[in-house]
Amino acid sequence: FYFTYLGEPCVKLFLASMALVFFAKAFGGAYMKSSITQIERRFDIPSSLIGVIDGSFEMGNLLVIAFVSYFGAKLHRPRLIAIGCVIMATGSYLIALPHFLQGPYKYETSVSHSISVNSSESALPCHSNHSLSEDETPDVETRTACEKAAGSSLWIYVFLGNMLRGIGETPIMPLGVSYLDDFSREENTPFYLACIHTVGILGPMFGFMLGSYLAKIYVDIGSVDLDGVTINYKDSRWVGAWWLGFIVTGTIIMLSSIPFWFLPKSLPKQGEEESQSKSTELATVAEQGNFLPEENQDHEEKEKPVTFQELAKDFVPSLRRLFKNTIFTLMILTYLVSVNGFIGMITFKPKFLEQVYGQSASKAIFLIGILNLPAVALGIITGGFVLKRFKLGVIGAARVAFAASVGSLCLLSIQVFISCDNAEVAGLTVSYQGDTQVSYNQQTLLSQCNMGCSCSMKHWDPVCAYNGMTYASPCLAGCQTSTGTGREMVFHNCTCVGEMKSPAMNMSAVLGQCPRKTDCDRIFKIYMALSVTGSFISACGGTPGYIVMLRSIQPDLKALALGMQTLIVRTLGGIPPPIYFGALIDRTCLKWGTKQCGGRGACRLYDANAFRKTELLSLAYSRYS
Repeated sequence: FYFTYLGEPCVKLFLASMALVFFAKAFGGAYMKSSITQIERRFDIPSSLIGVIDGSFEMGNLLVIAFVSYFGAKLHRPRLIAIGCVIMATGSYLIALPHFLQGPYKYETSVSHSISVNSSESALPCHSNHSLSEDETPDVETRTACEKAAGSSLWIYVFLGNMLRGIGETPIMPLGVSYLDDFSREENTPFYLACIHTVGILGPMFGFMLGSYLAKIYVDIGSVDLDGVTINYKDSRWVGAWWLGFIVTGTIIMLSSIPFWFLPKSLPKQGEEESQSKSTELATVAEQGNFLPEENQDHEEKEKPVTFQELAKDFVPSLRRLFKNTIFTLMILTYLVSVNGFIGMITFKPKFLEQVYGQSASKAIFLIGILNLPAVALGIITGGFVLKRFKLGVIGAARVAFAASVGSLCLLSIQVFISCDNAEVAGLTVSYQGDTQVSYNQQTLLSQCNMGCSCSMKHWDPVCAYNGMTYASPCLAGCQTSTGTGREMVFHNCTCVGEMKSPAMNMSAVLGQCPRKTDCDRIFKIYMALSVTGSFISACGGTPGYIVMLRSIQPDLKALALGMQTLIVRTLGGIPPPIYFGALIDRTCLKWGTKQCGGRGACRLYDANAFRKTELLSLAYSRYS
């Protein structure tokens, strides 16, 4: 065939195509992670449910990975990858669909319906939110009609779309890597894998940067008057234009499928026509022989057509052979522990930076994309370069991976002591007198200074007083009058401001939470420096660890081994962590929001210290392995 004479050029074309599709799928996956907080707020759902939505990607993988990995290796691998890309793009478009099916976003506020926008001064914001008191519960019919109008159950489209993304992503890793390893020189495989993963890591960089940019753009941009929006992108009720990013990522994934439609089913081995030194060949065979079970490794029979029944009949025996390989089994367990911690950490890290260090969601996403991910890319390419430069074998690669794990774990132990104090919110993290007290009891929001205001404790419409204290709403701050409109609204004569031990002369407050103390910025910079360094060191062990697993299995089981690794790690390491870490994070919530139709919505404020311990637990899992 024509492609027989283009072996090396086609391998390089496949390498470039794989790099592009790795970029595209990572771009879409990272954007999904960066949009988790926006989706949680838009549909008013808890972190545990957003963990289920995030885990639906792995559920999609679970449905088809074993069959794609085994049977796909016998079929046209490049075209299967192209079909997967089309399915991924369809899933991305489906995720964006709810935005066009539900009405405008209505955030909870206690002042929008009670303060006249035509008046220079309005009276009694102290009584403005009594209409949603705790004993007012809408009847079933009213609530059902409200939920239908608000589209509160449309998150199921996001769930199904993300599952489609998981199904479509399935053939890329096992079929792509095995195809490349089959037709490239053995000594080039580590470097090629490092190049693919390095280009792939640019995808998350751009994904998080796109997420950061869109997090600043209001969700209903172009369809609402932004002058009437009283919150900004730093507010915990703000929802960015999350839907727009899925249209962009879906289009890029669709374009990345094009080259694979034109690649052949098989290629001649790269450099097959060149003579290879016997010493190199003998050394490679001897080293690999030490790590392979003693069984016949001759699988060089000529290709002949096989039926589906013959393939299925050989499936179970192949699984038995694979799991008798001790090194493969141990590597699977190692990956399982590592991925558990990593998935739990990366899913909620933007929220972690927002709640613990006082960063906006947009800035948190941006910093992850511009600092942590380049460090990971540099670490991956460094690991691959070290293997190639020093010609390390399986044992050398294992030593590099172990050293990287120990180094990153040491840096993690330092991060335990780096944190900021809780945001000062009266009645939740501090008393109205300014004493530190963390309370999960909503009754502590009431005090003598606001007892006569008939305030609802369900509302979250924070205001910042000039004494540096945040109050959950103007009513709970005891504010008597207000001036201005929209984001420029100012509240006056706030009686609770005078409750401080050293009361402020100015009894006014403005919309939004107060900024953190100045030393928190310094602490945050130290944390980010340690985090970036730890990411680099940990990533240095990625490629060596992958090579250890790749070189410890029989050639004919390579695609199946990669598929089973993906199946097991994603099933037990990808699906549960977002759910149980999300549930643990929900337990640290101090103030829940209220849905448009009543009932508990998304969390607005967390206990930063408890949240930090949960996040460090996930980091410890990922680094310990």
